[in-house]
Amino acid sequence: MADRDLGSLWEAHCRYEFETRDVDATMATMVDTPYVNHIPTMAGGVGHDQLKRFYKYHFIGKNPADTAMIPVSRTVGEDCIVDEFIFRFTHTSAVDWMIPGIAPTGRSVEVPMVAIVRFQGDKLVHEHIYWDQASVLVQIGVLDPKGLPVAGAETAHKVLDKTLPSNTLLGDAWHASEGKPI
Repeated sequence: MADRDLGSLWEAHCRYEFETRDVDATMATMVDTPYVNHIPTMAGGVGHDQLKRFYKYHFIGKNPADTAMIPVSRTVGEDCIVDEFIFRFTHTSAVDWMIPGIAPTGRSVEVPMVAIVRFQGDKLVHEHIYWDQASVLVQIGVLDPKGLPVAGAETAHKVLDKTLPSNTLLGDAWHASEGKPI
C-alpha cells in the first residue's frame, strides 16, 4: 500500500497520546491485537485489553504537563517507521512507565529515544521504544554517575549537537591513544 503516509499515521497516534490524551482515539489507530514494549522497563501491553489498561492507567494523561518530543531523524520503510527523538519533561508527577516506583523529584529529564513502529494497512501493529535508562536515573538523582560510564542530559545534547565532545567517558583510555598511528 504505497499510498499510505506512515509518518502522518504515527504523528496522529502520538497526538492522541500526548496532546489530546485520548485513550480511545489512540487505540483506534491500532490493530485489534496491538503490542507495545517500552524496552528498558518492559512496560506496555499485548492485546487490546492489556494495552488499553496500560494506556488508561499508566501512560496517556499520566505524563508531566511539559512533556515534549523533539524530532531528530525518521526512517520510513514499506511498513515500518524508525523515529529518533529527544523526550523531555520535568519529573513533577509519577512516570511509572519510565521510572516505576520513583516519586516525583522535580528534576528535568532529556533523553534520546528510538521508536520502532510497525504498521499493517493504516493501523499500528507494534511499538518498540528504546532509551538509556541510566541516563534518566542520573538526571532524577537516583543514580550517582561517579565512577560509572554513564551520563545524564549530555546524551540528549550530544544527539542534537554533533560538535560536542565525543569519548568523554573513555577517560584515560582515550587520552592514551592520543598521538598513536591511525
